[in-house]
Amino acid sequence: MAFDIDMIKKVYSNLESRVEAARKVVNKPLTLTEKILYSHLWHGEAHEAYGRGVSYVDFAPDRVAMQDATAQMALLQFMQAGRPKVAVPSTVHCDHLIQAKVGAAEDLATANSTNKEVYDFLSSVSNKYGIGFWKPGAGIIHQVVLENYAFPGGMMIGTDSHTPNAGGLGMIAIGVGGADACDVMAGFAWELKFPKLIGIKLTGKLSGWTSAKDVILKVAGILTVKGGTGCIVEYFGDGARSLSATGKGTICNMGAEIGATTSIFGYDEKSEEYLRGTERGEIADLANAIKQHLTGDDEVYANPEAYFDQVIEINLSELEPHINGPFTPDLAWPISKFADAVKEHNWPAKLEVGLIGSCTNSSYEDITRAASLAQQAVDKHLVAKSEYTVTPGSELVRYTVERDGYLDTFEKIGGTVLANACGPCIGQWARHGADMQEKNSIITSFNRNFAKRNDGNPNTHAFVASPEIVTALAIAGSLTFNPLTDTLVNEDGQEVKLDEPQGLQMPLKGYAVEDAGYQAPAADGSQVQVIVSPTSSRLQLLEPFPAWEGADLTGLKLLIKAKGKCTTDHISMAGPWLKFRGHLDNISNNMLIGAINYFNDTADHVKNQLTGEYGPVPATQRAYKAAGIGTVVVGDENYGEGSSREHAAMEPRHLGVRVILVKSFARIHETNLKKQGMLAITFSDSNDYNKVQEDDTIDIVGLTDFAPGKQLKVVLHHADGSEESFLVNHTYNEQQIEWFKAGAALNIIRMKQQQA
Repeated sequence: MAFDIDMIKKVYSNLESRVEAARKVVNKPLTLTEKILYSHLWHGEAHEAYGRGVSYVDFAPDRVAMQDATAQMALLQFMQAGRPKVAVPSTVHCDHLIQAKVGAAEDLATANSTNKEVYDFLSSVSNKYGIGFWKPGAGIIHQVVLENYAFPGGMMIGTDSHTPNAGGLGMIAIGVGGADACDVMAGFAWELKFPKLIGIKLTGKLSGWTSAKDVILKVAGILTVKGGTGCIVEYFGDGARSLSATGKGTICNMGAEIGATTSIFGYDEKSEEYLRGTERGEIADLANAIKQHLTGDDEVYANPEAYFDQVIEINLSELEPHINGPFTPDLAWPISKFADAVKEHNWPAKLEVGLIGSCTNSSYEDITRAASLAQQAVDKHLVAKSEYTVTPGSELVRYTVERDGYLDTFEKIGGTVLANACGPCIGQWARHGADMQEKNSIITSFNRNFAKRNDGNPNTHAFVASPEIVTALAIAGSLTFNPLTDTLVNEDGQEVKLDEPQGLQMPLKGYAVEDAGYQAPAADGSQVQVIVSPTSSRLQLLEPFPAWEGADLTGLKLLIKAKGKCTTDHISMAGPWLKFRGHLDNISNNMLIGAINYFNDTADHVKNQLTGEYGPVPATQRAYKAAGIGTVVVGDENYGEGSSREHAAMEPRHLGVRVILVKSFARIHETNLKKQGMLAITFSDSNDYNKVQEDDTIDIVGLTDFAPGKQLKVVLHHADGSEESFLVNHTYNEQQIEWFKAGAALNIIRMKQQQA
């Protein structure tokens, strides 16, 4: 569990020397983001040719963190790499497989029984390869990382899209697929297109009902779910320094919802306070010694327009509480306008459930501010009219808030405390009646609210707000209630008004915990046996993907032309499918079952060109694979947005899809496809999407001369005998083209390891 202080000393030494060297090369003041990126270059030297949003650059991350759902496939891949131990400090966190149903104790016991073979595998593989293992119930990966491993100036990759949470402590923390994690654990460089930079200047200070969550809700409304794509967001200004470290983590966490590569805050007094409060004073001392390198240069912040690609300014003193949704996290409503929006759009005004916690908002500060409202409800004789749940982020937080009496407060208003796990945030919620698919509304302090995300019901209108606003609306039982202005009638028939929430950024008595839930790996794992049953339905050892044949891809069939939003939830659903995350063949039965077929506006219903019949996408694809026929998936804008799950790339690869052709890709998913040896290409002219017909046979021409920046050609053979062709783009560099040719990046890693 202990942080690696020697590693951090080395990082800080590099930061000092390489920042000064980089400053001379680029000949300008540096942002914080640039300082950390330049100090983590694989080859050590900055280069003026690193164009923002253009160049692919190799980096050397300091740490890898994996959650249990994605760790299974990441570690199954790592086992093929041939290394005896991970090359960088790495951890596994068991947080995704615990289903919220009854309450913390019962749900955790059920998870330990139901997922025993998965937990045994993750425990044993971690033990063997030198990986720290956080047991079920220890907490959500991002909160545990913030409490134990995040440090200013570091670089971490994690197999979860909300890894940027660690940016709250000044760390470049980026969500990746398991193949990327496998590379870094195997001792290889991690590749990233050098990001563009968005600077967000925060002025003023939060007060009253407004919280750090409202900053990112506001930003999401400004930038939308695509506005941060290819960018790192750097927050600065007096307003930024006034926020707690965990509040900053909340903002960075939900930055994933604007498509940002990551988000970051500079090191300041709040960072130091949190480090010391979580027993990492030694890191704070080291950070203080080089603090000028743990923030951007003064010239940058004095004239940000000259150093960032885009600048946004938000006055925290004027910021209203926001509620975002439904069905997308960037539909932002100031609370003063939200009630009218509910009425205008005819959204269900009755609030069925309010849910607080998750990796986004489960800090001590969040819990205490929400608890102050719950206590008011008790004191003012109000009964919560909505169901209400609380999800602590870690055992450290849970134990501390229980010690300080806050969990009892929630129970007094009928709240249910769930396990320290992701739960409803990722669809691990056995919500009674969700299968009825009735139109209803819920509000959460989570980060993501796509249709069916929380409970599987496409008619659940999910809204996102701060824990304070969620709690107030759950007490009122209505989305049209504005706690800043409205009153409620209590059990005595009196009109009462909720006072502004109050809370503590840090516990006055300090944090406490009896058993944090950590298992250290064996000092020598050579004799440890990894536990995988050959008859398991949940775990399956991997076989390498085949190499490219060396010729153009011809005679491919159209599998599906996806219409509209197609996230990784549409491509590889979570919920009940999480149990198959370690079994590639079984989980492939969910491939693209949520995508809408352009030709019939129906999910999981596509034409099999071999039979002329319609059926499920996975079954249709298996029929093509059995016949030795490759296929193409066509998609719309920002294809693969959402969670980082690499299964959304591995499943098509496993079942024989050869090409993904879309208008645009979400960053992580595009990389995942490349890593697995898939051909990921985009329309040069987005209108060419309309040319693709249901019965098309498709050729991809130009692969024998596959080269960076060189377009490929798509030829559509229509059923009536006519043909159409058009050029398509790709972003493959020379190394990624080698991945494609070898059949997967892992194939190259294994070959190099065998040669070493």
